[in-house]
Amino acid sequence: MTSVSQRAAGAPAVPASVGTPVAVAPPSLFGPLNPPFAGYAGRRVWVIGASYGIGAAIAQELMRRDARVVLSARKRDLLEALAAGRDATQALVAPLDITDAASVGAAAETVAARWGGIDLVLVVAGTHHEMRAQTWDLAAARRLLEVNLHGVLHCVDAALPLLARAGPGSGIGIVSSVAGYIGLPRSLIYGASKAALINFTESLHGDLRPQGHGVYLINPGFVDTPLTQKNDFKMPALMPAADAARVTLDEIAAGRFEIHYPKRFTRLLKLLRVLPYRLQLWAVRKVTDRS
Repeated sequence: MTSVSQRAAGAPAVPASVGTPVAVAPPSLFGPLNPPFAGYAGRRVWVIGASYGIGAAIAQELMRRDARVVLSARKRDLLEALAAGRDATQALVAPLDITDAASVGAAAETVAARWGGIDLVLVVAGTHHEMRAQTWDLAAARRLLEVNLHGVLHCVDAALPLLARAGPGSGIGIVSSVAGYIGLPRSLIYGASKAALINFTESLHGDLRPQGHGVYLINPGFVDTPLTQKNDFKMPALMPAADAARVTLDEIAAGRFEIHYPKRFTRLLKLLRVLPYRLQLWAVRKVTDRS
């Protein structure tokens, strides 16, 4: 595996095998956009952002499905609590800081050394900072982008060599948000970071799917997590994190590209997304006037 230091010295960030076509049947117009991920039992899944919220719920659901799970986040104590009662062949704790590329690279090297590779990488880590133009804070905006955008790029940089080693059938899922669909109040930078991830993941699918890798775009709406519990407004269709985890894993297994929930809320935002701007901006103001 290419190390962070080797890349800094000029080695390519992505092995040639990721960019070299292989004999994989292309997706059909009406079939799944990803190769189905057939069963989790015994499969190696790396959850980045596993300490709480959706990431912790996904990790717990994976362990219930007998997957082998790598648990990553900044807080080792929370990860060790998740792994309690499981040996290192079933739950591997690999702390990291996604804002530090070297930290993420070191965790990837640990995964490769201990488990020989990975079958699925789920990048769930992220943060939120409410902001409007009237409360503009450049330093806070940069900090949010460092986690939500640059941090994800660090994770993808570390994941691509692992996917190349695992070969066709392996995959990567990136958690964005329905806040990336359209501009919403209080989401001046958060929404922009998530819109960037949506576009990035769409492009990543175009690059990796022809080589037989799955790429999954995960767009939650309101899910009951420590982050959303800080909101001071009513959240429509609030979904328990455990339900979000089950939907995420079921739809990855089915080969879906975009996974969004709860659908009674996300479908409304999808409708707003395709409206002409005059109607879209009017509708957003009308619905969110009290925000």
